[in-house]
Amino acid sequence: MGGDFAPNATIAGALLALQELDDAHRVQLVGQQQVIEKEIDSLLAGELAAAAGARNRIDIVNAPDVIEMSEKPVNAIRKKPNSSMMTGLRLQVEGASDAFVSAGSTGAQMAASAMLLKLHPGLTRPAIATVFPTSREPVIVLDSGANVDCSVNELLQFAWLGHVYAECVFGRATPSVGLLSIGEEAEKGNAVVKEANGVFMNAGFNFHGNVEGRDLLAGASDRGPIDVVVCDGFVGNVVLKFYEAVGPMILGLLGAHPGIDKKNVTAALKSLDSSEYGGAPLLGVKGVSMICHGNSSPRAIKNAIKAAVRAVETGMNAQIGERLATASSANGGQVS
Repeated sequence: MGGDFAPNATIAGALLALQELDDAHRVQLVGQQQVIEKEIDSLLAGELAAAAGARNRIDIVNAPDVIEMSEKPVNAIRKKPNSSMMTGLRLQVEGASDAFVSAGSTGAQMAASAMLLKLHPGLTRPAIATVFPTSREPVIVLDSGANVDCSVNELLQFAWLGHVYAECVFGRATPSVGLLSIGEEAEKGNAVVKEANGVFMNAGFNFHGNVEGRDLLAGASDRGPIDVVVCDGFVGNVVLKFYEAVGPMILGLLGAHPGIDKKNVTAALKSLDSSEYGGAPLLGVKGVSMICHGNSSPRAIKNAIKAAVRAVETGMNAQIGERLATASSANGGQVS
């Protein structure tokens, strides 16, 4: 029920995903049952008639309440225990599902995921890990919106989460972790970033040093490739939204010129399309919770569901838990 185009986009995305996933996979649509049933019937009778075969792999789970984007997250999850978000996450806690995908309130999803799924030991906050396309390999940026204000220790926890995620899910050996700042020198940045730089130096992972905004596009600095970039959620979300506007701007500029093949340009800029990745995992919780943009299209929802499937099938959560436990043991019980 969450998102600017719900329930149409979420239900259409689920149908599209099931068309591409094998018969072993099912999707639970959690929300107001009558609304969902009406939307399914409408889609299958019209634009998604070809997905009719996927209908028998959809389960509808009734959840009468809806958390609105304007509601304060903590108040919403307390006052609406039967919302689609709380109900959907409880299914995972109860072992009735393997992953949760939503385009609803990011704050509510983060709070509900932390409350119901719980955090891995040693962590104080989860973080949203977003994949940024670059001129080389994609870079993982976190936090990209879950935590606006962060302490040094929380940035350090994000660094470990990104390190483990890059290693386990992306197969990056000894991933290089950068700290986003306004200059590569250790003394550049605000007070938290400057202190974090010194802490990162002795943290035990492969610290690249400070990186600048321009290094994100290159996927590297003049010191070599970058795999993970750490920042607080305020900076991360601003960079993310700016990044997402680059592709459409370039497409518009080039498309306005006669003689330029718009289809070729669109294909070339495909990696800059946020719907290509669909959603970002909320790392740090003991489960799979995929966060999608509020303006997610059916294609974005489809790809978020497929990303959730990959997270489950690669054992992402278990691998992160094991690696964080190792890091915690090496540092006196704290992921630091």
